[in-house]
Amino acid sequence: MAASNFMGSSSRLRVGLLPSVTPHLGRRALAARASADSGGGGPVRVRFAPSPTGNLHVGGARTALFNYLFARSRGGKFVLRVEDTDLERSTKKSEEAVLSDLSWLGLDWDEGPDIGGDFGPYRQSERNVLYKEHAHKLMESGAVYRCFCSNDELEKMKETANRMKIPPVYMGKWATASDAEVQQELEKGTPYTYRFRVPKEGSLKINDLIRGEVSWNLNTLGDFVIMRSNGQPVYNFCVTVDDATMRISHVIRAEEHLPNTLRQALIYKALGFAMPLFAHVSLILAPDKSKLSKRHGATSVGQYKEMGYLPQAMVNYLALLGWGDGTENEFFTIDDLVEKFTINRVNKSGAVFDATKLKWMNGQHLRSLPSELLIKDFEDRWRSTGILLESESGFAKEAAELLKEGIDLITDADAALCKLLSYPLHDTLSSDEAKSVVEDKLSEVASGLIAAYDSGELGQALAEGHDGWKKWVKSFGKTHKRKGKSLFMPLRVLLTGKLHGPAMDSTVILVHKAGTSGAVAPQSGFVSLDERFKILKEVDWESLQKQQESPVESAVPAAS
Repeated sequence: MAASNFMGSSSRLRVGLLPSVTPHLGRRALAARASADSGGGGPVRVRFAPSPTGNLHVGGARTALFNYLFARSRGGKFVLRVEDTDLERSTKKSEEAVLSDLSWLGLDWDEGPDIGGDFGPYRQSERNVLYKEHAHKLMESGAVYRCFCSNDELEKMKETANRMKIPPVYMGKWATASDAEVQQELEKGTPYTYRFRVPKEGSLKINDLIRGEVSWNLNTLGDFVIMRSNGQPVYNFCVTVDDATMRISHVIRAEEHLPNTLRQALIYKALGFAMPLFAHVSLILAPDKSKLSKRHGATSVGQYKEMGYLPQAMVNYLALLGWGDGTENEFFTIDDLVEKFTINRVNKSGAVFDATKLKWMNGQHLRSLPSELLIKDFEDRWRSTGILLESESGFAKEAAELLKEGIDLITDADAALCKLLSYPLHDTLSSDEAKSVVEDKLSEVASGLIAAYDSGELGQALAEGHDGWKKWVKSFGKTHKRKGKSLFMPLRVLLTGKLHGPAMDSTVILVHKAGTSGAVAPQSGFVSLDERFKILKEVDWESLQKQQESPVESAVPAAS
């Protein structure tokens, strides 16, 4: 224990787990279990208690989600409580951002600082009267005592413990001081903390709903501070009083809070409160198995929202970080999760955050949206970035339908559409991959294609849509004695300027529509059919053939 813990800092000692004991029972051997009868007999009430000192981390979001799913699956209440006792770091802006992110995820709460409830206030900073009331009860019962030790004295205790190689527990005299000694310090105005009496022997034990039985020896803890000398309550005391007075039945939280359960259980019993059931969820890990942090990239819900992720995809992916329904299924809506979620299927080992899989998951949810909603999302995106000028022609609808299979994030729609509208013929013809296509008499196909366009035959076919295209391609292939890949690959290269892409017929029809409707802005990089055929006519096929045999310089002018 650091010296600050002797003095009443809210920093958390990593010890063990919770007891069910009366703290001032002395040397009696102690062991207790949280069971289905402890906090589990009444209505289910769970809470998510973020600190408004920053953005909502994906780990916090998953904890909130598991609480939400547990409450909804059991017909219980999901409570939102703001733990803002760190007055220097807590901000209203951060609180608003956390609440906004939870709302975006669809995790609506039943009680909270913004909507109230029967067990408020729901901000710790507004509950000081309650903390002082319960601290007074503990003082009257003898469970806590005034400690007048100075910082220097506490530091010396720490040094002594280190020298003796024993746990750095409190070794001061005030646990056994006489009333006269205490009164003397009070008359002198000496600052004091409230320190909790911890039995010197015994063990503490709980049955964690995720981790099973966990225990710790009491002799490693020592008497701990619950109220600082400035009158401010310490974290573990606040949390215990809050959970108890809000009648929280199940505490589902991150495993980093596991050591806190030790102190909290002692306080529960000293105040005569029934202990809730505990479930400590594993950490979310980075790909290198270290704790996920900013150095690994985006870690907050707000960042993923700005990057174009869907809330339903985030919820689905976060649920799978440590939980599964026992099948191979990985696609869940929020309603599916409520129906299938059980705490006993939460894994106690750490879950690795895989950004690639999250993006894939987002694509699955994006494509599962109703068609009209998906099209509107794409259209709104293209309008907001200035690519799309109008939508009356149906261009946006056709573009969305054509591109959706290759898009996992709505923000990727811009690049996908610009790529579709581009005409990188120069780069394609100069590539090694195109060599076999060029050598298959591509120049002859180009001549026939140019003739078809100049005569208006191709333009008319494209104006008639898919049926017109299908008839024209069949006739063109028959004329040039080509079919299958030997027909379609040359046409793809010559018309789209690419070797790969979405369905060629839909692509070419869409390019034609873009040119005739004026649907897209110049900054989209759109190359019209007229411009494409102008570029195509300037290709020096003889030089290109020589270049591929012995590359020296380009024979194809770039699109302007």
